[in-house]
Amino acid sequence: MRLTIRNLGDVVGAHSPADQAAFIGLDGEQGEICYRFDELDRLASGVARGLHARGYAQGERIALLAANSVEFIAVLLGILRAGLVAVPVNHRFPQALVEYVIADSGARLVFCDEPRASFVPVNLAQVSLVRGGERGLDAFLDAGPFASFQPRADEPALILYTSGSTGKPKGVVLSHAAQLWVVRTRLQATPLGQERPLIAAPLYHMNALALALLSLACGATTVLMAQFNAVGYIDAIQRYRCTWLTAVPPMIAMMLQEQAQLAQADLSSVRVIRMGSAPVSASLLHSIHHLLPNARVINAYGTTEGGPVVFGQHPKGLPSPALSVGHAHPQVQLRLRDPAGRLGEEGVLELKSPGLMIGYHRRPDLPAPIDADGFYSTGDVFQRDRNGFYTYVGRRDDMFVSGGENIYPGEVEKLLERHPAVQQACVVAVVDDIKGFKPMAFVVLRQGTDASEAQIKAFTLEHAPAYQHPRRIWFVDALPLATTNKIDRTTLLQDAHRRLQAADE
Repeated sequence: MRLTIRNLGDVVGAHSPADQAAFIGLDGEQGEICYRFDELDRLASGVARGLHARGYAQGERIALLAANSVEFIAVLLGILRAGLVAVPVNHRFPQALVEYVIADSGARLVFCDEPRASFVPVNLAQVSLVRGGERGLDAFLDAGPFASFQPRADEPALILYTSGSTGKPKGVVLSHAAQLWVVRTRLQATPLGQERPLIAAPLYHMNALALALLSLACGATTVLMAQFNAVGYIDAIQRYRCTWLTAVPPMIAMMLQEQAQLAQADLSSVRVIRMGSAPVSASLLHSIHHLLPNARVINAYGTTEGGPVVFGQHPKGLPSPALSVGHAHPQVQLRLRDPAGRLGEEGVLELKSPGLMIGYHRRPDLPAPIDADGFYSTGDVFQRDRNGFYTYVGRRDDMFVSGGENIYPGEVEKLLERHPAVQQACVVAVVDDIKGFKPMAFVVLRQGTDASEAQIKAFTLEHAPAYQHPRRIWFVDALPLATTNKIDRTTLLQDAHRRLQAADE
């Protein structure tokens, strides 16, 4: 299908299968509400007309503060159609950080669900995503057709805020043109019209939002969970016979812990699992293949700034190594730069594509994120093999020096997860007076297995340089997740300090 639209908000419209279900929305108790494509289209236009009638001007920012819902998607599409800029806000941020993001974006209005209404600054207008009531969405709507704003090539559509692992979150400004290029490119490579995708990751994150837009463009019926929980996720797959999953590795790892429910669940409908936002370990890959032997696992990579289209199939059809993220996409230029600035086979990934961001919102204090050649530096370190396949090594910012040796936590985690008893591992760097830093590890064991700290230490010493081995290993039932469903390394580092301090007392 050829998508000829210019406004990202028009991914649903006249080209869509009007009477087919676009989304099956599940609330926190797995209650469902279904929206057809024509209903979603009318709702988006009603939002756009409501914004226009209230005098919101082209380019002004409108925030969304809510858990996943079909109404969230309809409002976002309406904001885009009206020529305004949608700002999905991480609703898991503490109130102070929510207020910072809203203020930094310059949003003039906030659409929110009821649990987050109290987080909206008191001097700012808000509209509830609840359909009824005086402050609800229905009262805001202005029903009728709407001619969507036709943006220029560099016209902003979205501002997505990064999680702020270092300092305040940064607003990533994304254009209509760039995000439509992403949709069109993925539409050619990954047509989902015959699939039933399941989305449980938050829509304020690129992983979920990009799939929602792709699903709409494909005319697929998508199941949308309000938020992820492992039990509900398994139930949704089985109940709706979902075929195409998108997730971050910790979500699947948490699902694998629900052994009793998995033993009774029929997940045979699953054909594809697209893993993004964090690297997939060999251990997790093995567990997925054991649980879903007929499902293809896509080890994907993307960033908010650079988008989800970075890697693809090998041009000669060579099979991708198990942990590789693929070969350079034919429409994307890639290069690797080492700490000395040299280009080579290992280093920080730099990319150039039509899907790049415009820049960071109101951050003149930061270095230019895109260089004079049009390349964005991701901060992620990769290796490239002789066939052109890329494999993730770790975050440049996560690297630490221990006794003069550079250590990437991701490499040590991969090593730990090669142990037959280890399901998941996370390595943190603890300050040390002599070495500078020392690696410490948190480990989740596989169901039905057992291992001691000494045994796992011996395994790492046998298979890697001594400086890489974790000086302490703590066993936990699960690894904590940050607001993007990635592993929360900050919380684990604080936990490591507490454990070490308790041991000294």
